[in-house]
Amino acid sequence: MKTIIKSTLRFTAYIFLLTFSLNLLAQDPAAPAAAPAAAAPAAAAGGADDALAKAGEAVFNANCKQCHGFNEVVVGPALKDAHTRWNNDAKLKFFIKYPQKSINTEPYAKALYEKYKPSIMPNHDGLPDGDIDAVIAYIKTGGPAPAVSKTDTPINPVEGGGADSATTTYLLGALLVVLLLIVGVLAMLISVLTRMVSTKTDVTEDEKEYLFGKLRWNVLFGSPIFRSVATLVLVVVVIKFGFDQVYAVGIQQGYAPKQPIPFSHKLHAGQYEIDCNYCHTGVNKGKSAVIPSVNICLNCHNAIKTQSPNMQKLYNAVETNEPIQWVRVHNLPDLAYFNHAQHVKVGGIECTKCHGNVAEMEVIEQHSTLTMGWCINCHRETVVKAEGNAYYDKLLAMHNQSSKDPMKVANIGGLECSKCHY
Repeated sequence: MKTIIKSTLRFTAYIFLLTFSLNLLAQDPAAPAAAPAAAAPAAAAGGADDALAKAGEAVFNANCKQCHGFNEVVVGPALKDAHTRWNNDAKLKFFIKYPQKSINTEPYAKALYEKYKPSIMPNHDGLPDGDIDAVIAYIKTGGPAPAVSKTDTPINPVEGGGADSATTTYLLGALLVVLLLIVGVLAMLISVLTRMVSTKTDVTEDEKEYLFGKLRWNVLFGSPIFRSVATLVLVVVVIKFGFDQVYAVGIQQGYAPKQPIPFSHKLHAGQYEIDCNYCHTGVNKGKSAVIPSVNICLNCHNAIKTQSPNMQKLYNAVETNEPIQWVRVHNLPDLAYFNHAQHVKVGGIECTKCHGNVAEMEVIEQHSTLTMGWCINCHRETVVKAEGNAYYDKLLAMHNQSSKDPMKVANIGGLECSKCHY
């Protein structure tokens, strides 16, 4: 009976140590928090052309949304039914391009200025006529439907081993539960058998001592097998700790430096829903998303919170012609090439996939690891947005001849060294 008890305890200890070791190996070095996905745009309504209105929504979000709502006053007037108030698309278009000139010639423009002064809309003469026509078409749709509720939907950034690690953890947890049940059943059997043996009259004193004597733990811990397993676990823990320390060299995930002006993305991108493209104007055009210049800040802050000490820093920057010394957060090594326009404009990648839920960040921080493995895993998992892009037509045709799976970045050279290192 005592042999059964010893064997059971040894078996349980070995399995526990093995489970602990496997669970250590299964853990990721760091798993970033899920980030909410961007809300889908509302469908266009009314008689305006859907495609034109859809294009106008993008232009509106990038250039107008920070100052105008459809059903509420933000900085300037609400835009719902603005085309009917002007009653002339040509005049509305001229006002969008040259608001200051329009104030001198149009009574309605002058009335708007008197109501909202000293705020005045900056000129948009840099916008193509087609973009302004698209914005007017979008205004005619009535804008987005009022939001009933906001539901955060998690986005899982492509991280190496994330899904596999979770599955392994669940399996190990289930295995541990089964082992605990087995131990419980064995304990019950031992208890029943012990009581049965204790009722017998022909049991000698030596046998009673053997059956009911205290368990000698030194027998368990002194076992060569136990020592081997314990040594293995110790080695695994040390190797895992060392690997994590080496792996973390150069990784700045979670880096959130103090900025010269405490800019809140939670307020601007979250509460006021200012589009990322309005401030980061290079994201669809070139390699860098660019840090916004002071004049972009002053488009709003020439009339909002003008007495704030932090706004005085903006005004001083203009007067001295010196830029604000923002501290860079996301900084790739010089040996790696990354192009924002290629990923955002061509690839259709959402900002949140790499930068996380910026709309909830009071202080901006590096959300992802930005390691080479992280990038490669993304290239392995991301499907190429080939529809409507003639550049990919031949590549897509060749891929479809040899595979039924969607064409991913890895299938068109996304894993080649020279793609990022040259």
